[in-house]
Amino acid sequence: MPEKRTAARARKAKSPSTKAGEYVREEFEHIREGKHGARSAKQAIAIGLSKARKAGVKLPPRPGVREPKETHRKPNPARSRATSRALKREGRSAASHEAISRQARTSARQRGPANRRRAAQKAVRTKGAAGRHRAAVKAARTRARHG
Repeated sequence: MPEKRTAARARKAKSPSTKAGEYVREEFEHIREGKHGARSAKQAIAIGLSKARKAGVKLPPRPGVREPKETHRKPNPARSRATSRALKREGRSAASHEAISRQARTSARQRGPANRRRAAQKAVRTKGAAGRHRAAVKAARTRARHG
């Protein structure tokens, strides 16, 4: 069940992807807090998107899977319990800044250079001078730290 503040922040957002992002962010927080773990950042994102869909965010269905029609069936408690126990056994590193960054880069690389360029141009337009400066300083620090 999503937290009230997550649902409120999602309602404020305009686009479905931004709304879904709030649920994904909540999922990363849960992993960091130790409520449960995840095998990878990709799995954590998938859990967050699943919660967003259940909360009514208009997202496309999962790729390669035909979503069943609304059946109004109760969730199977044994299956829910098994999933929760399995996630509790997983590690917490899936929500690390490094893991999230790695996942974002991989995803961007798959979308291609034209898409990355458009995203960078939009960032330049929307960040403003102060935002660009912060991003540049952060990038320089990261480069210095990681060689």
